[in-house]
Amino acid sequence: MIMSRTNLLGLDLRGLEEFFDQIDEKSFRARQLLQWIHQYRVVDFAEMTNLSKVLREKLLEVAEVKPPEVLHEHISTDGTRKWIIRLSCGNSIETVYIPEKGRGTLCVSSQVGCALACTFCSTAQQGFNRNLTASEIIGQVWLANEALGKDPKGNRVVTNVVMMGMGEPLANYKNVISAMNLMRDDLAYGISWRRVTLSTSGMVPMIDKLREDCHVSLAISLHAANDKLRSEIIPLNDKYPIAELLAACKRYVDVQQRRHITIEYVMLKDINDSAQDAKDLIRILKDLPTKINLIPFNPFPGTDYVCSSKTVILRFQKQLTDAGLVATVRKTRGDDIVAACGQLAGEVQDKTRRAERRLAAQKLVASL
Repeated sequence: MIMSRTNLLGLDLRGLEEFFDQIDEKSFRARQLLQWIHQYRVVDFAEMTNLSKVLREKLLEVAEVKPPEVLHEHISTDGTRKWIIRLSCGNSIETVYIPEKGRGTLCVSSQVGCALACTFCSTAQQGFNRNLTASEIIGQVWLANEALGKDPKGNRVVTNVVMMGMGEPLANYKNVISAMNLMRDDLAYGISWRRVTLSTSGMVPMIDKLREDCHVSLAISLHAANDKLRSEIIPLNDKYPIAELLAACKRYVDVQQRRHITIEYVMLKDINDSAQDAKDLIRILKDLPTKINLIPFNPFPGTDYVCSSKTVILRFQKQLTDAGLVATVRKTRGDDIVAACGQLAGEVQDKTRRAERRLAAQKLVASL
C-alpha cells in the first residue's frame, strides 16, 4: 500500500497501471484516469463519475492530482503568452505559448535553471537548482490547455510541444520521457510524434537512448561549425565534439519512421555569421537529412552578444540554400515580454553559484 499521497498528474499509462496494481485495483482504471486528468482536466476524484464511490474514496486517501501554480501570466502584443509557474520548492519556471495560423506551439521547461552554461542563453546564466518532476513537466501542458481552453471549432489550441524551455531535457531523461509519453498518448493529449520536439545541446549517449525509447522529433542546438568556437559557446562540446554529435544524429534518423532532425543555429554578430562559417556548416551537414533553423539572437541583461543584422542573416541563409540545404529564419516572438528564444530565466535558487560568480567577475572588471 502506498503511504504518501502520489501526484497522478505525471504518471503515464504504464505508471498509472503500476499505481493501481500497488493499491490492489484493476489496472484498466489507468485508462480512465488518463482521460479524466488530461482530456477533461478534472482534478477532483469525486467528479470522476465512471469510477465507483469506493475507489474514489480510496484515491482521496492515497493520491492527488495537483497541477503547478501559475504565479503570473504575460501576454505579448503578438499573442505570445508566458506563464511564470511557482514550484513547491520556492523556485519558478517559465512556459511560453506561441500562436500561429493553424497551430499553437508550447515551449516547455524541463529543469529549474540549467547546468550546461551555454553563453548565449539567459537560462544558463541563472545557474541550476534541480530537475523538474514528470508532474511539473506535463503540468505545463495541462495548465496551457486549461488556460487557453478550446477554439470555437473544438480543436486543441496546443497542437505542438517543443522541449526548448528552461533546462537540458536529456539531463532529466526519465521524467522527460514520462511527460512526452503523455503528450503522445491518445488517452491524454494525442499529439503526433512529428509535433513533439526535443531540443538538446548534444548529450550523445542520451540521444542514442532516446532513439530506442521514445519516437519524437529531435532538434540539435549546434550554433557553430567548428569545435573551437562551439566549445566557447557550448562547453558541453568539450565532452561530445561535433563529429560525435552528428554521428549520433545520423544514428537517430530512421528512414522507415522518418524521424526529424532540426539544426538550431543562433546568429551572433561577428561570432558565427561569416561566409566561412556558412561554408563550414554546409560541409559538416551535407550528409545529414536536416533542416537548419537560423535564430536571431535575443538579448538579455549582462550579455555581450549582439544579433547579426537582418542583411547578414539573409545572406547566410542564401548561402546555405544555394548549396542545397533547407534553411529558415525563425521569426522572433514574445520579445516584449522576454519570452523569445534564449530569454527564459524564471527564478532559480542557484546551487552552482554561477550567477553569483558572474556578478563578482563583472564587478572586478568594472573596478579595473
